[in-house]
Amino acid sequence: MTDRTTDPDPADEGATPAPLGRTRYLLGALAWVLTLQFFVVEAVAVSRFGGYSRVDQAISDLGTALSPAAGAMNASFIAQAVLIGLGAALLYPALVGLGGRLALVLLGAAAVGVLLVGLFPSDDGGATHTVGAILYLLGSGLGLISLAYGVRPRSEAVGTVLALLGLVGIIGTIFFGTGVTQLLGYGGMERVGGYVLPLGLTVAGVLLWRQGDDWRVELPAGPGDADAPLTKRQRRELERAEAFDRARERDEALEAHARKQQATGAGTDDEDDEPFDEEAAWRSPRR
Repeated sequence: MTDRTTDPDPADEGATPAPLGRTRYLLGALAWVLTLQFFVVEAVAVSRFGGYSRVDQAISDLGTALSPAAGAMNASFIAQAVLIGLGAALLYPALVGLGGRLALVLLGAAAVGVLLVGLFPSDDGGATHTVGAILYLLGSGLGLISLAYGVRPRSEAVGTVLALLGLVGIIGTIFFGTGVTQLLGYGGMERVGGYVLPLGLTVAGVLLWRQGDDWRVELPAGPGDADAPLTKRQRRELERAEAFDRARERDEALEAHARKQQATGAGTDDEDDEPFDEEAAWRSPRR
């Protein structure tokens, strides 16, 4: 505690990037929240499309030449691609571990997919439109599950919500792709797979913006710090990370000893040599 308060360098370093980080997270969260624009534009397009059924007709039908609001709907698809990708790029530093890295890739695939849907409507887009729809639906469900792991160390509740939304999206996508649409209809099942992404991104964006990087300060110096508000999952991850560091230090110490033995020409059959103490060799000063 004394070192942290008396050393001016960490304070100077932490004071400058904090506003930049907050602004970046605010813009990223705003981009993800604005993905809700899809529902507004869709409602307008449905109201202008006489006889349209959300249960029996696909979302893409709203972007065809038969739809009076086709231009607005396709523009909404394109805007959705920009908002998903922009939010993922801005909020990526706030995500944790492999889940965060996979979320960036999968959400990027979803963004590309909905972009293709908007640029190539179903009535004349052919296979390109189909590929775009598949990318979006698969990227949505899998991306939300990856995002759940990327934010779970911050909030188990939000991580659980995102995982459930992703699972629902994957189930809807599978049923829609395999023609199991008797329960909710063709359009209804497609919406189960496609609606989850804007909802999940909104929840995640608000969480990441509100916490920023402040949550990292709460992590303790070790698993024995009882005052830190850690969840069981966070504590296990911290313990695994420390165990990995100790194993790496041990391996480096053993390799250094082997190189020293080779350099000095010492053999293992020298009875006068003092036996090598592995525990003492790799034990760090902290221990």
